[in-house]
Amino acid sequence: MRWALVKVCVAVTTMVVVAFAVPLGLVIKEMARDRAFSNAEREAAAIAPALSITTDRDELEKVVASAGPGDAMAVHIPAGEGTKAVDIGSGRAPAKDIATTRRLGRASMAEVPGGSALLQPTALSSGDIAVVEVYVPESEVSNGVATAWAVLAAVGVALVVGSVAVADRLGVRMVQPAQRLVEGAHELGEGRLAARVPEEGPTELRLAAVAFNSMADQVVQLLANERELAADLSHRLRTPLTVLRLNAASLGDGPAAEQTRAAVAQLEREVDTIIRTAREAKPQTAAAGPGAGCDAAEVVCERMEFWSALAEDEGRKWRVAGVDRPVRTPVARADLAAALDALLGNVFRHTPEGTAFAVDVHNGEDAVIVLVSDAGPGILDPQAAMARGRGSGSAGSTGLGLDIVRRLAESTGGDVRIGSSVLGGTEVRIWFQLDGRAPVRRGHRVRRRRALVSAFNRPRSLP
Repeated sequence: MRWALVKVCVAVTTMVVVAFAVPLGLVIKEMARDRAFSNAEREAAAIAPALSITTDRDELEKVVASAGPGDAMAVHIPAGEGTKAVDIGSGRAPAKDIATTRRLGRASMAEVPGGSALLQPTALSSGDIAVVEVYVPESEVSNGVATAWAVLAAVGVALVVGSVAVADRLGVRMVQPAQRLVEGAHELGEGRLAARVPEEGPTELRLAAVAFNSMADQVVQLLANERELAADLSHRLRTPLTVLRLNAASLGDGPAAEQTRAAVAQLEREVDTIIRTAREAKPQTAAAGPGAGCDAAEVVCERMEFWSALAEDEGRKWRVAGVDRPVRTPVARADLAAALDALLGNVFRHTPEGTAFAVDVHNGEDAVIVLVSDAGPGILDPQAAMARGRGSGSAGSTGLGLDIVRRLAESTGGDVRIGSSVLGGTEVRIWFQLDGRAPVRRGHRVRRRRALVSAFNRPRSLP
């Protein structure tokens, strides 16, 4: 907008300068020409009184010498009765032009080398017509024209520069509010809900800033209402959870009873986390800061210990690899556990009983990969499965599980891929980008990723 305004002002000012400067320059040129010929006419008029008195050559030469430069003026006296034609001074005009002027009896101009000649007819005492010739050089005709043109050009350039400066200041006054509006929109889009825009500038931009601030206030209010609603709904779950905990406490001893009580306790912790997150307005899958994160191997072992009991009941073979040493991952422990539960829950929910599954963990130079694969029927449309809120169509499927996993991976700069596993079913590969690592060239990153994928795709036996 700023440069567009400057360009418009330059174009308009240039057109105005040209429209006025060119005609004014032509007028100045014509005025200089008229001035030169007016001077020539005055010099010619100074000779007329002498010609009306005498035609003596000596007397006329003195008059011509006193009237102007000797090489710029000439007098042409025609031959009379008993007299010869007399030419005094340096004549330049052709004889036919002199004869024409004498015959017509009025002044005329004749083109001569280096300029022009003014031919002024003057009556003699004898009744004949003499012609006074005054030479006007081209330099005198154009005297001062170049200087006038230079002054006009300088004035025109000054006007253009001044208009650019004024347009730039006006552009700044218009662009700065627009830039602040854009920056505020970016900040609001990045989640900084306190972003507001000063209500300054032209009327239109000021009204846009008012509308933006009003919209931001409404967004903050809506999010606050949503957080309160989520907290209230989560709080309502505590009553049935209390009943479940009391019932679980009455189950006695045994592995199944302990697993049930552990599941109820974990569910209570998750509900508390949801309530705290909703109250504090902090995203659950925010990227971990420097030094934060968890041990992916420990989390995988913990969650597989939980799901192994159900796998044993359903006759599923399972395998875990890559958990023999710590694998630091830049995500919160609870977030990684929730992502693993979502993927393993999908395996148990969407594959027949007896279907084998596996979890592999690999620690690379710049990333950590967690691979969950099964021997089920697979996913026909992986892209649609990644769409938030699009379930499989079966009961209890909301379509949010894979989206939660994707957002967790993307919070570290990674991604999620769905493909075919070596077991014959679905393979979900989670790529967590590590923090604090030097940037890796794209070609090296591609080769490294292919190497990691090849390592994961090697056949492994199930227990």
